[in-house]
Amino acid sequence: MLLNIWATWCAPCRKEMPTLDRLQAKLGGPDFEVIALSMDRGGPDIVKKFFAEIGVEHLALNIDTTGKAMFTLGALGLPMTLLIDREGKEIGRLIGPAEWDSPEMMAFIRSHFGAN
Repeated sequence: MLLNIWATWCAPCRKEMPTLDRLQAKLGGPDFEVIALSMDRGGPDIVKKFFAEIGVEHLALNIDTTGKAMFTLGALGLPMTLLIDREGKEIGRLIGPAEWDSPEMMAFIRSHFGAN
């Protein structure tokens, strides 16, 4: 899985969210899933509004209003993305935005997760 820690108030997070949605649309399935975990303390309405504004259609609504996930995972900043293998082990971490649906990133994910 690709676990992305983000928030609507984070400008780089907002910019990369459409790429995560497209990645889930293209590669999401039984072998791979994009999980976008919002740190918005305002709750689901803020995130739902943002998703509607930018046209997110393929990501589930996941929110940690306590911010505990950030501290538990050792997030030094947002966005932060973890790649987690089938055994639940972290195999990669990126702090900062990325173009998740780029051909290079999709090839990397396919090679490591067997995602279609």
